[in-house]
Amino acid sequence: MTKITKSEQQWREQLSEQDFAICRLKGTERAFTGEYNDNKAQGIYRCKCCGEPLFISSSKYDSGSGWPSFYQPVASEQVLEDRDTSHGMLRVEVMCKACEAHLGHVFTDGPEPTGLRYCVNSASLRFEPQDE
Repeated sequence: MTKITKSEQQWREQLSEQDFAICRLKGTERAFTGEYNDNKAQGIYRCKCCGEPLFISSSKYDSGSGWPSFYQPVASEQVLEDRDTSHGMLRVEVMCKACEAHLGHVFTDGPEPTGLRYCVNSASLRFEPQDE
């Protein structure tokens, strides 16, 4: 995996204002508003910024949180995790390893087999449907 670096201006030119705020400034979309929250189609979820594969539909589940939730990434080496103490909380931020785009957070209240809930902003993803 090649590390992708761009200037802030290059990211601003590539992304919508909302996508930039979420992916590059670590924002969060409002619960139940994201494009992929209710997506049930089979396919792969890629990073909106760089296109790296991050999650597959078979690991997606309805967490009731209002954000797309997955119990595991495509591969652990595709994501970075970092301690996040913003907003007076202690959480684990999840980012794309290739371009360091903010994806969301991972929690330990997910289903088996991992017990994890990767709670991800739709705005940080691009869905690629599986060929029929």
